[in-house]
Amino acid sequence: MILKTVLAGKTYQFRDVKDVLAKANEPKSGDRLIGIAAESESERIAAKLVLANLTIEDLVENPTIPYEEDEVTRVNIDGLNKRTYESMKNMKIGELREWILSYKTKQEDLARASKAFTGEVVASVAKLMSATDLVVGARKMNKVTTCRTTIGQPGTLSYRCQANSTTDDPETILLGVMEGVSFGCGDACLGINPVEDTVESTRRIADALYEFVIRNEVPTQISVLSHVTTQMEAVKQGAPLSMFFQSIAGTQKTNDSFVVNREMLKEAYQLAREKCFSVGPNLLYFETGQGSEVSTGTDCGVDEMTLEGRTYGFARYFDPFMVNNVTGFIGPETIYDGKEMIRGNLEDHFMGKLIGLPMGMAPCYTNHTPINMDDQQEATLLCALAGANYFMGVPFGDDVMLAYADVSYHDDISLRELTGRKPAPEFFRWLVKKGIMTEDGHMTELAGDGSIFLK
Repeated sequence: MILKTVLAGKTYQFRDVKDVLAKANEPKSGDRLIGIAAESESERIAAKLVLANLTIEDLVENPTIPYEEDEVTRVNIDGLNKRTYESMKNMKIGELREWILSYKTKQEDLARASKAFTGEVVASVAKLMSATDLVVGARKMNKVTTCRTTIGQPGTLSYRCQANSTTDDPETILLGVMEGVSFGCGDACLGINPVEDTVESTRRIADALYEFVIRNEVPTQISVLSHVTTQMEAVKQGAPLSMFFQSIAGTQKTNDSFVVNREMLKEAYQLAREKCFSVGPNLLYFETGQGSEVSTGTDCGVDEMTLEGRTYGFARYFDPFMVNNVTGFIGPETIYDGKEMIRGNLEDHFMGKLIGLPMGMAPCYTNHTPINMDDQQEATLLCALAGANYFMGVPFGDDVMLAYADVSYHDDISLRELTGRKPAPEFFRWLVKKGIMTEDGHMTELAGDGSIFLK
C-alpha cells in the first residue's frame, strides 16, 4: 500500500489511510475545525492521486477506526457479501470510479456490487468525483422499499410531510398535515418531530395522525421522531406507528451519545414486525448527516464525509425503509457555506445509494450560517436530478419547531413537475380519487386547500 506521491517536484507522504481520506476530502469546516484538512489544493490533489491507486481491499482491511474498537466498523465489515467482495477487492478506487460512470455498467450491476463496499470505500470513490459525476453516478442507482406502502419505484418522487408544532399540539399538527397532503406531500410518511421526548407525547401525536389516516384512507406511513426507545414503549402501549425512527452516526462513540447500538435496533425491528401499523419488510427510518460526530467530539480524527459513509454501512445492516440526510442542519462549525452544503448533499446521496440504501435528502440550513435559500434550492434541484427517493415537505420551507429551512410544500410540486415524476403508486391513485391530482400527474385547483379534509 503506497501512501506517498510526487506532485510538481514535491513529495507528499501521508501517515495512513485515515490521513489520505481526510486530505483528499473537499473543503469542509468540520475537518478544518479538528485540524485534519489538506493545507493546500496541491496537498488535496496529491491525496486524491494516492487514493485513486489504493484498492478496495486496502480500504476494507485498513478501516479508519479499528474493527476491535468500534461497532460501526464491525457492522460495516460484517455486512459485506464475501463472494462479491472477493470478486472486486483488487479493483483500484480510480478504476471503481470509471466502472460506476461507464455506460456499460447498469443498475443491476451496481445493486449487486453494493455489498462489496464499506463506508470507507464509498467515501473514497466519491472524493474522486466532480459534482456532475456524483449526479450521474447516483442517478443510475435505485432502491425500492416497503413499509405500509412502497416508495422508490422508478418514475416516482415521494415526500415526508413534516408539520411540526412548537407545543406538540395535535390540532396544530393536523392542520399542517392537511395542507401538506393537499399539496401531494406525505407519501413517504407523515413524520412529526416532537418537542417532548416522552411516551405520552409520542402516543398523542401518533393517535391523531392515525385517526386522520384511517378517516381519510390515506395510504402512507406514520412516524413520530422521538428516541427509538420512547417509540418502542409507546407502541407497546398501543401507539399506531408504522416504523421506528432513529438518528445514527459513523462512530460507536457518537452512537453511544445518541444512546443507540446494533442490538437495540435489532430489538426495535423485531418489535416493529410484531406490533407496528405496517406490513414491511422495511421497518426502520434513519436520519444522518455530515458533522454529527464532530459536533459531539466523537469523530476519532476521521473526516466527516468518511464518517457519513460509515454511517451508511451501519444503516445497510438493517435494510431500512427510509434514510434521510440532513447535511447542513448543524451549523457553520461542520458545514460552513452553501458551496460546502451543496457538495456534501451530492456526496451523501451518491454514497448512500452506492452502498445500497433508499436515500432521501433534506438539503437544509440554520439561520446562523451564510447558507441561503438559493443554495438550499440548488442542492435540492441537483439531488432531484440525481434521483433522490424523497424530500421533506415543510410549511413555507421554515420549520417553526426546529428553527431551520428545508424544502417547502410548494417546492414539492415544482420538483415533480420539473422531473416528470409522480407520487408513490398507492398515494397517487388516492390523490386522483380525491380530485387533488390529475391522471397525468398535475395538481388540480384543490392543491393547498387543506379544508377539504374538514368537510
